[in-house]
Amino acid sequence: MEKGLFITFEGPDGSGKTTVSTAVTERLSNEGYKVRYTREPGGSEIAEEIRGIILDPKNTEMDVRTEALLYAASRRQHLVEKVLPALEEGITVISDRFVDSSLAYQGCGRKIGIEAVYEINQFAIEGHMPDRTIFLNVDAKVGLERIHRGRAVLDRLDMESIEFHERVYNGYKEVVSRYQDRMIVIDANRDVNEVIEDAYSAVKELLDA
Repeated sequence: MEKGLFITFEGPDGSGKTTVSTAVTERLSNEGYKVRYTREPGGSEIAEEIRGIILDPKNTEMDVRTEALLYAASRRQHLVEKVLPALEEGITVISDRFVDSSLAYQGCGRKIGIEAVYEINQFAIEGHMPDRTIFLNVDAKVGLERIHRGRAVLDRLDMESIEFHERVYNGYKEVVSRYQDRMIVIDANRDVNEVIEDAYSAVKELLDA
């Protein structure tokens, strides 16, 4: 049996990753493609419990390296419990975030360094990188404005300063440059329906190739 593709959606907070990735998955599934949506941090019971710890607004004293390790731990559990088994069954996995998020958020946003965070995550993922990544490109300020306008409850990362989110965005630009062979960049400053259409077309082309 041919293995499924591992496709991730990345982008700063407010880029519309969840809305777009779920819409693309649903549309492809309705058309008969073997696709499965999942998310990070989370995606499995244990990983979701770790997500709760990471994003809880009361955990303001969390050390930045503790945060990076928790993301890697959640990612490991999600990978071995959900992602790899689905891929082995020939199912294409569409994940809302994966390792690139840690490189941008903890590597650059938290100033740990991309290489240090990459090494932490290599222990967790053992070389299992996405086949393709859809990067939803939106300016940090625009993304943050969307979050504060559209979410009734903010998590611990949503509440970070604009300076933090700008570092994350710059980190993503570095990650996109580093892994440009697997990156598909989509302008997410536009209407969400246009973004969904472009993302759908990109993923469908990959599945039909």
